[in-house]
Amino acid sequence: MINLPATRLFNQEKQRSGQRTGQRRFASMVRCAPACPRAVQLSGMGLPLRLLILLILLLTLLLPARAQVGQLPAMSAGQVSVSGLSSGAYMAVQFEVAFSATVTGAGIIAGGPYFCAQGSVYTATTRCSCTSELFACRVHPGGTRIADLIVLTDWFAADLAIDATSNLATHKVWLLSGSIDSVVPQPVMTDLFNYYRHYMPASQIVYRRTLPAEHGLPTDQYGNPCTHLGSPYINNCSYDAAGQLLQWIYGPLLARNSGPPAGRTLAFVQSEFLPFPTLHGMAAVGYLYLPPACEASAGAGCRLHVVFHGCLQDPNHIGSTFINHAGYNGWADTNRLMILYPQASATATNPQACWDWFAYDDPRYALKSGHQMAAIKRMVDRLTGVNPAILPAAPRCRPDRCT
Repeated sequence: MINLPATRLFNQEKQRSGQRTGQRRFASMVRCAPACPRAVQLSGMGLPLRLLILLILLLTLLLPARAQVGQLPAMSAGQVSVSGLSSGAYMAVQFEVAFSATVTGAGIIAGGPYFCAQGSVYTATTRCSCTSELFACRVHPGGTRIADLIVLTDWFAADLAIDATSNLATHKVWLLSGSIDSVVPQPVMTDLFNYYRHYMPASQIVYRRTLPAEHGLPTDQYGNPCTHLGSPYINNCSYDAAGQLLQWIYGPLLARNSGPPAGRTLAFVQSEFLPFPTLHGMAAVGYLYLPPACEASAGAGCRLHVVFHGCLQDPNHIGSTFINHAGYNGWADTNRLMILYPQASATATNPQACWDWFAYDDPRYALKSGHQMAAIKRMVDRLTGVNPAILPAAPRCRPDRCT
């Protein structure tokens, strides 16, 4: 289990106490210290003494919390795969297709085809999902215009903006669509299945679509009832989605660790991979789950799986719930798997902390040169011992396509 940095606790307490309203009084107190009487210094912000003492204690906790956030360690893992839910599912598809020479497989829960939104919020919320509060849902079989998306994918690949699509032929893909998902209805996932079928044989794809699940990550031991729609968007469906997708991608695995975690969850700064990440919809801190065997070997003989959370599943919304309860870490402990949890964050144009699959930050969001895409690829390179590649020049985009 992990604990969030003490900064969040301090910020919450600061908001409750109304400290911001007293900043000017605090500034005048500092200017006269230490000449001010002791009583004035203690009450200069108009706060009760006990609350001031509590804030001081929280500040003392702040320093060790920051010290625990370091750099992502250099490792030498192999066999990279990805998975995700909802916006994380779209991000996983984007990453797999764009970096198909690096990734070997994907697990997609409640997502859609590559470049589904084509940079349009309207399309993202009416054709690729049913999330618009202004317009009616227009999801229907074939509604994502798969033929157009395939043409665009091939064009991006020809322009070297993404890896060659021929790499996808050897990937193993696992898809799950809840039969009662009201956010990303099943026709969208079926379009994704048909998109993949253009690039790989049916034998490489598993498509689960009979589980009576609402929009969320299905587990067999944690979460809301399976038919519930709501935070933290993890539902106990008596179905271990994380285990199923990992076993399809990597083949038979040893039984998961069902006890306390054996590994460590490391917090790392994401700004090393994307300057000013919070301006681009990525959080300041990301997480890596590292089982003992992989830590001891610096990743040698281990595999790397990247998990993209969905909207409203970042630490600011649900704390460490997704990292601790999505179901991946127990499998990692017993199967030499390293689990990378990159983190998105809310912005003015992305208040629900979704991943960028509809150009809220970057018009080239689905290409290798996209802000978030390139940042995560640098994380993967660090963990697999690969020297970061120089990205190709931006493609020559046609009007209304990628600009």
